[in-house]
Amino acid sequence: MFNQYKNIAFTHRNLAVSDIGSLHIEADQQYERFAQVKAILQIDEILYLSTCNRVEFHLVSAFQIDEHDLTIFFRTLYPSFTEEKISFYVKQAEKYENQAAVRHLLCVASSIDSLVVGEREIITQVRAAYEFSHKIGLSGDFLRILTKHTIETAKRVYTETKISLKPVSVVSIAYQRLVAMNVSKEAKVLVIGAGVTNTAMVRFLKKHGITDFSIYNRSLANASALATEVGGKAFSLSELPNHTSGFDILVSCTSAQETIVSNELYSKLVNNDEKSKITIDLALPSDLDQSIHEKHATRQISIESLQKTADSHLEERCQEIEAVEKIIDEAMIVFKFLVKERHVELAMREVPQMVKGIRSDAFNAVFKDEIDQMDGSSRETLLKVLDYVEKKYIAGPMKMAKEILIKK
Repeated sequence: MFNQYKNIAFTHRNLAVSDIGSLHIEADQQYERFAQVKAILQIDEILYLSTCNRVEFHLVSAFQIDEHDLTIFFRTLYPSFTEEKISFYVKQAEKYENQAAVRHLLCVASSIDSLVVGEREIITQVRAAYEFSHKIGLSGDFLRILTKHTIETAKRVYTETKISLKPVSVVSIAYQRLVAMNVSKEAKVLVIGAGVTNTAMVRFLKKHGITDFSIYNRSLANASALATEVGGKAFSLSELPNHTSGFDILVSCTSAQETIVSNELYSKLVNNDEKSKITIDLALPSDLDQSIHEKHATRQISIESLQKTADSHLEERCQEIEAVEKIIDEAMIVFKFLVKERHVELAMREVPQMVKGIRSDAFNAVFKDEIDQMDGSSRETLLKVLDYVEKKYIAGPMKMAKEILIKK
């Protein structure tokens, strides 16, 4: 099994996100498409891993990851692809085999192969990918052992190193700074923009206990979706100058190339409230005119300061890579042992049945006449002796034989 394990990977290193996205296969299509590939290329096991910036195919097979077999693989798996597109993916594939493939998966789950080093989400994605592959009958014994060992190794990495200790997401850092300001749960939050970044920020604030959200966005439908999720109110961005209910926190992140909130508009939004406001501007370029902070009492959380902190945290994470690789080195040694042990278990799994068969023959054929002449008490004692010998023989000598074979 070990020498038949292969990995075909497409990641942020060798492809654009849009090209990776073209390789995504919906859950309800995976069994039919992968079953066909398994049959044509005689693949024993498949684990399919798909994330926002990674698609990988983990295979157990004599299948060769050369240009010829990879062309058949992609042609079968993606029947809508043109020959030109198939050729593109064949040439761009990262290919790993045997021990290198095992090490690659360990690095992936430990996040040192990730776009953002130390992001723990990948361990959940690896586990979920295996569980689904197992559920639909694509994976088998080898991938079961490998995935279990991979998850255990990744957990050890996150426990014994600082690889994921400090956040590198600007949203997470912004939220931490906000919490450090002892923000009241009664705070009014004015949200400008309902994209991915602001959605994440608003969810953090909702989890913190804040419930008063006024969400403005160019697309009212998107503002309404986020408002429904967090129990806020939705408005079109064009209505922002009419906002008269005030705010304690202003969160802004849009894709606009010009300033969204001028000093004049900000003055109107605070509505003569002289209390200090918290502004969180996560846009590049900034949504808020910088003169606002000169003319008003604000506690500013800017994208520039957040990015500096994020870069510093990421640098600290990268310094942990050497410690992670040592853990992976140890995990590689352990995995070789696990594979050997499993080979022995499979080779010896018929021994207990053979012992039971010998016992049955002894009772029912070889010594049947002698046993039939025994009284009930003697037969009972003989049965106890045989039960004891059978149990000890299977447990003791089997263990010794396994250890000898593994050493060999």
